[in-house]
Amino acid sequence: MQQGTLPMTPLLKDHRVVISVDGGRTRIRNAKTGKRRHNSHRHGYKAEWIEPKLLTIYVVDSLGKRVNTAEISVTNDGTYGKLQPFLELLEMHLVRLGINLASQVVLIADGAEWIWKHIPPLLQRLGCPQESTHGLLDFYHATEHLHMFADAAFTQPREQRVWFKPARSTLKRGQSADLLARMQALSQKSCGERGATTISEIQYFTKFHQQGRLSYSQVAAMKMPIGSGAIESLIRQVVNQRLKGNGKFWLQGNVEAILHARCQWAARTWSTFCDSILTARLYPA
Repeated sequence: MQQGTLPMTPLLKDHRVVISVDGGRTRIRNAKTGKRRHNSHRHGYKAEWIEPKLLTIYVVDSLGKRVNTAEISVTNDGTYGKLQPFLELLEMHLVRLGINLASQVVLIADGAEWIWKHIPPLLQRLGCPQESTHGLLDFYHATEHLHMFADAAFTQPREQRVWFKPARSTLKRGQSADLLARMQALSQKSCGERGATTISEIQYFTKFHQQGRLSYSQVAAMKMPIGSGAIESLIRQVVNQRLKGNGKFWLQGNVEAILHARCQWAARTWSTFCDSILTARLYPA
């Protein structure tokens, strides 16, 4: 892409597109420095948890169902690199697929600050029309924070349930201003650690309300998803079931290759992926 030779296949032209990103966890194996062990003559290693960042880009039909056909396939990818390599990877796929030609774009993600700081400006820079591009805090992630507020605001489980269900419905209807007013009133009755939790959750929802990331009714009315189940499923299939587990320690170069391969497998584009490797070997750039 940096050399200006990226092949363009505008598969997203005139389609409704969902973009979702998230991170997982994997233990990476790093060799220790210093003297080798006397018995094994090895340095040994230390393991640390790092976050692979994954992305999925897919088209939805008029009913909001994901499309995954030979003509319009799902795009999955990821990297164990830092933030900038991931953003470059995401930009490469968006440019290659022609994201600026999409009729509607919805970005769905959890509350990670790096996502909302970098990706909406990226979409704007790539030419996505502002009026048809929406950023949405994953609804099910938002309800988890709503549940945390209810747990702090009420001491009795029954009171928590009675308040939570209509509050969740209010949030889903896109009435976040009304919900915040109710939360503010309840927060004044709490004190100590519970009061601090209620204030923290109010600040959380206020931030996304001000950014316009809680417009669930508007997005749902367009027959577009409001949850990030696609990326959660991808992380479970690609990372949790194969790369994360007791006694699993990976060299970063090896796990990067496996991550990329499993992303193609999860997208059902394994044959295309293998063909591209063969073509690259036969006709190197």
